[in-house]
Amino acid sequence: MWLQLTLDAAGHDPELLSDLLHESGAAAVTLQDAADDPVLEPAPGETTLWSHTAVTGLYTADTDPEQILAFVRQQLDGAELVYHTTLLQDQDWERAWMDHFHPMRFGRRLWVCPHWRTPPEPKAVNVMLDPGLAFGTGTHPTTALCLEWLDSADLAGKTLIDFGCGSGILAIAAAKLGGARVWAIDHDPQALQATRANAAANDVLDCIETLLPEQLPNLQADIVLANILAGPLLALAPHFAELTQPGGVVVLSGILAPQAQALVDKYCTWFNMEPPMERDSWVRLTGQRL
Repeated sequence: MWLQLTLDAAGHDPELLSDLLHESGAAAVTLQDAADDPVLEPAPGETTLWSHTAVTGLYTADTDPEQILAFVRQQLDGAELVYHTTLLQDQDWERAWMDHFHPMRFGRRLWVCPHWRTPPEPKAVNVMLDPGLAFGTGTHPTTALCLEWLDSADLAGKTLIDFGCGSGILAIAAAKLGGARVWAIDHDPQALQATRANAAANDVLDCIETLLPEQLPNLQADIVLANILAGPLLALAPHFAELTQPGGVVVLSGILAPQAQALVDKYCTWFNMEPPMERDSWVRLTGQRL
């Protein structure tokens, strides 16, 4: 059994509500149309929200929804919330989850598709990735920004480090776009397990190595990619500089727009930083190693 908690996002930022539900321990979060409001086809990789959005978090059945609501209200300075809860059988959740995910295109040639969908462009670069309980599948702007950067880059023969690999989506995309070797790093052994399984399903396991951070050998990569959070990115700046070879590139995401300048100021000691790329209040930063 699962507890499904749905918040009416009217008067609130749906992406912020989504982040708060993730922080509260949701196994998964989805955003859905709450008013039968049609959305025309978005631009490639664009994340489009409806005028009236419902944000739903999925929790284990023994979760107390009042504790979740209290946490969200506290983060929103006591704002009122309109919500409802539903108990789902496992099979009901699986069917609803499958219906929610569709193939998504990022940039010119890269698609992310769940295995039960037929890739719209079979000759494109297709990453076959099923939505998991806690790891990225490309729907969040931070992941989309990274996937679009990978699609635009010349990765042929390059070595990459994906720091905070989660589902492995970025590592797998990099490998399928021509990367020669990818080190997928995460603190969570379950993330490493998910990355290995997804890499095997995409026939790129032979060029992806999954490691805990302390297991990473002494090396320098052409590209260091980290889609995590601003705090760890600040703390890891000297380490990422050591891991990036001269002339190589660092790609940083998981950054809210107000946090971007502090990261630019920190990283410019070692990198020539480019102007930030922003989407839905989230930012991607890139820089070339001096």
